[in-house]
Parts: sequence; C-alpha cells; structure tokens
Amino acid sequence: MTTDILIVYGVLLVAIALFVSERLRLDVVAILALLALTISGILSPEEALAGFADPVVIMIAALFVVGDGLFQTGVAQAMGRLPAKLAGDSEIRLLVVIMLLVAVLSGFMSSTGTVAVMLPVVMGLAWGRNISPSKLLIPLSVASLLGGMLTLIGTAPNIVVSNHLEAMGRDPFGLFTFTPVGIAMVVIGIAFMAFFGRRFLPDRPSPGRPARTEDTPTVAEMVGSWELAPRLFLLRIEPGGSLAGQTLAQADLPGTLGLTVLEVREPPDEAEPRRVRRPFARGQKPEAGTGNGAPALAGTLLAPGQLLLVEGSADGVARLVGRGEATLLDDEIEGDPTGRETGIAEVLLTPRSRLLGRTLKEARFRDRYELNVAGIKRLGDALEGDIREVPLRFGDMLLVQGPWDKIRLLQGETRDFVVAMAPREMGQALQPLDRAPAAIAVMVGMMVLLTFGILPTVTSVLVAAVAMVLFGCVTVQDAYRSINWESVVLIAGILPVATALEKTGGMQLIVDALGSQMADAGPLLLLVVLFVLTSALSQVISNTATAVLLAPIAFQLALGIGAAPEPFMMTIAVAASTAFATPVASPVNTLVLGPGGYRFGDFFKVGVALQFLILLASIVIIPILFPF
Repeated sequence: MTTDILIVYGVLLVAIALFVSERLRLDVVAILALLALTISGILSPEEALAGFADPVVIMIAALFVVGDGLFQTGVAQAMGRLPAKLAGDSEIRLLVVIMLLVAVLSGFMSSTGTVAVMLPVVMGLAWGRNISPSKLLIPLSVASLLGGMLTLIGTAPNIVVSNHLEAMGRDPFGLFTFTPVGIAMVVIGIAFMAFFGRRFLPDRPSPGRPARTEDTPTVAEMVGSWELAPRLFLLRIEPGGSLAGQTLAQADLPGTLGLTVLEVREPPDEAEPRRVRRPFARGQKPEAGTGNGAPALAGTLLAPGQLLLVEGSADGVARLVGRGEATLLDDEIEGDPTGRETGIAEVLLTPRSRLLGRTLKEARFRDRYELNVAGIKRLGDALEGDIREVPLRFGDMLLVQGPWDKIRLLQGETRDFVVAMAPREMGQALQPLDRAPAAIAVMVGMMVLLTFGILPTVTSVLVAAVAMVLFGCVTVQDAYRSINWESVVLIAGILPVATALEKTGGMQLIVDALGSQMADAGPLLLLVVLFVLTSALSQVISNTATAVLLAPIAFQLALGIGAAPEPFMMTIAVAASTAFATPVASPVNTLVLGPGGYRFGDFFKVGVALQFLILLASIVIIPILFPF
C-alpha cells in the first residue's frame, strides 16, 4: 500500500467523521478534503477543481431553477392536489402516495429528474398541511432510488450490468427483467418508511419556508392596524365636472380636500348607475377590488366614468361629491387598497435615508417609485392632515400602496428605507400564474428528453432551466436565489475524492483484496459480500462508477465458483441503488439536503436500516428469480 493511498484513505475517513459529527457545514468539509488532496500533491489543481465543471453539479444547480419555476407558477401546487386528495388527512397515507408516485416515475426517467419535478410539489404539500418538509423529503429521495430498480432504464447501474453481460456473451437484461425485484424492493421501502423510518425523520423547519406564521399579517390585519377601512372610498368621476380632463397633479386632491388617490380604475361594463353608499364601519375590511386598476401617478389623466380609490376624510369626500365632481359608489363595489395587481407594505426610514427632512412631495415619492403613501406613523401614532407636506424623520413608518412588483423592488433598497412588513398575500400575488402552461410545457419537455435520452441528461435539465427563465416562469434574480449553494459546493468538492481513489489505486486495492478472499466462497456468501461492498462504495462515489468497477469483478468471481453471473450482476445493480445513508451518496440526496434542512446523521439513521432490509430481501428474492 503506497503513501498516496494511505493519504486518500485518511482524508476520506476524516471527512466521513466530520460529516457524522456535524461540527462543520458539509460543504466546508468537502472543500477541506479537496484542499488536503491538492496540497498533498495527489490531485493537481485542475483535477481538484474538475468537480465544479462536472455535469452532475451543473445539473443540480439547474434543477433548483426548474423546481422554483414550477413552484412560482403554481404548477407544483396543482400537481400536489392528486396526492393530497388520495391521502386525505393522514400524514402516513400522504407519505405512501408520494413514495408510490415517485417510484413509478423513477422507473421510466432518471431519479434526479423525478426528484426535480416532485420536490416543489412535496414542499407545497408539506407547507399546505403545516408538516415539516423534513418528514417527506428523505422518503422522496428513497422512493426515487428504489424506483430506479423497476426497469432497465430506471438508473445507469442497471444498464451497466446489462451491457457487461452482453459484452461477455450472455443474454442482456430486458426492459422489465428488473421489475419483479424492483416491485419487491419498492414495497419493502415504502412499508419501512411508513411504519418505522418516519420515526427517525427530524421535525425540522425548512430554510426555504415562505413566511406564513402569525408574525406575518394578512392584508386585512394590516388595513385594520392602520385603521384604513373607514377612510377608504370609491368614487366615480362625473362628466361635466372639473376633474375630467385634468391630471392628478392639476386636481391636487390631497392639497385641497385631504384625499389621496391610491388607484385609478377603468369603469365596469354596466349600464345601471351606482347608488351612493355608506362609509365603511370602523374596522370593517373592504372587499376585493376589480383588479384592473393603474398606479395613480402625477401625470395620470382623469376621464369621465373612471373610478378613483381614495383615502381620506369623509368630509373631503362629501365636499367633492357635493360639487358634482364625483359620485360615491355603493357597497357593491367596495374600495380595497389591494387586489391581484396591487398591494400594501410597511416601509421604515433608515438613519442614512436621503428622504429625511424632505416631504413626500419634494421627494416626488409617487412618481419615483410608482407607489402611493396611504399613511405615516411616527412613534406608533398615525399622522393627520396632508401627509405629503410632512417633513420625514428617521423611524417614520410609511404605509405604501401600489403594484406588487413595485413593492418587491423596494425590498432591494437598503439605504433610504427597508420594507419592514409585507402581507402574506404578496408571495401569491407575485406568482406568474399566467405562465403555468409554459412551465408545464417545460416540465413535460424535460421528462421526454430524459426518458428517451434525446439529449444528455445535463443538457436536458439545463435547457429546461433556461426555458423557465426565458418564458418568464421565474426571474433571473429568483433563479439565482433558488439554488441551494451549499448542496452545489458539497457535491463539487466531494467528487474529486473519487478521482483520488481511482488515481492512486485505492479503489483497485479494495477490489483485488475482495477477489482473493472470495475465491473459495459459496454463492450466497459472495452475493452478500458483493451487496455490502457495492452499497458501501455507493455512499462515497457515484453508483454508476461503482457498478462499472465491480461488475467485471462480480462476473469473474461468479465464473470462478461455477455459478451463473446473472444473480450477482442483479445484486450489483440493486445494491448500487441503495445510496440512502449519506447526503453525498446520490444527487437526489443532495437535492433534498438543503430544502429539508437535513444533517448528515439524518440520512445515516434511516439509510443504514433500510440498506439492511434490502440486503435481506435480496438474499431471499434474487436467488429465487435468478438461480445460481
């Protein structure tokens, strides 16, 4: 055994120990292992950094974007309705339905692609039922790996062992040769997770959970806290009055009547005039508006029949109506500062704000940000009068109203103010629901490409990610934010460890030692040893690479003891798909690592027990279906 091999083994053991101890983040451990192999001279800088250009790493990053596109457009939530309907109110039934659906999909497309499609679906189901995603995402990854055992094309190791049989002059495995074994393993895996494995799953909040707690108010709660309801009125501009034909700046309703125009709406298509309505009772929330409003900017030209959503005193409204300029509409059209396109948020001025000492009118706040200020609170008390003329101070809280996308832009501000509170409805309102057909088309296209191998897997996924951005399913900014960089760096940093094992001969040393010890072994013992070795190696290197390395050894060992190679090749394929025990064992584990908030030990506790069950099942089932 050479010094280089000892170094590689040492680095690998230390990395595994750090993974298990959880003293450092997983991505930090991977980078430390990478540096150790580079500084020791075992890997060149190019070899050490090759992991960051590996197709698997690019694919994982792209899959996060695809998943976010499905979630943002509401497709994920729609896909989750079937499992939710079948599961009812039972968390166990939900877990079983998800695992069964994922396993079937994984039998005909890559496990990574399946998890990419189902990840946002499962996240939405978990959030909708107030279940921690950590209770469902490891079962998701397990089901995708088990489903790969169902068909020849379910996972790459199946194809590897079949091709090797054919290369050695034996009949290759057919498309459904794996199905009887796969069905048994899927049933065992689902039963284990439903009755035992779920007890080992953590109940941990997801880092990506949208704000839906009591700390995030609804629009109704925010309207109530600012006491806006009794100060909101919906007016119709009457022909012949001075308002028609003027811009909002010329009308100067805030200065003359103390009325702030929040929105200008086109008139509804109706012939019957509205009756004058009563002002809102205190604390009553207005009903949803028409949603066809436009921002009320200084240059907005007013026309007869348009509807104005205004905030202010009843006296000011009465004076405007008394002059014949407008009609106060009845309760059938309730004024509301929000709708599908418009919303509200609370904005806090910072100590460095350039607005300090200036009025809203001087700062041209409405024209600059295309948002209205519906109220100002100072030291918790709402200011009265024409708030446009009030010099702003540090700590002032502004209630802004206008298009949701403009409010989102404010969240990027750091100098002048910060968005202190946005209502729960903001996330849903900003979802590009009209892009759902495009997101579905992208998802179906990706599944077709992955299933039939029209393009390489990484190319198919990358095309889907770019298409999600180009079709407007997800913005470029959201695409970058959706990527879990800890997972990306982790897999990129750990891949070169496998390169070091192969380069130094460390992997071949393990294989040769096995061959010398198994020369006189019986077929059942050989099957057990091959399963354990394949399963163990699949936890630290690619399961495809493991199958490529061990398939020829298994074939020769089978011939050496006078047994048929088929049961041992099937064992290699099954064991290669039991990459359950570490987050770096398979890309699907890495995909669910961040969204589930998992730690290294979470995979280990569930994975090892399930591997043992699959081993016992293999000992019984494989020799029956494929006699020695």
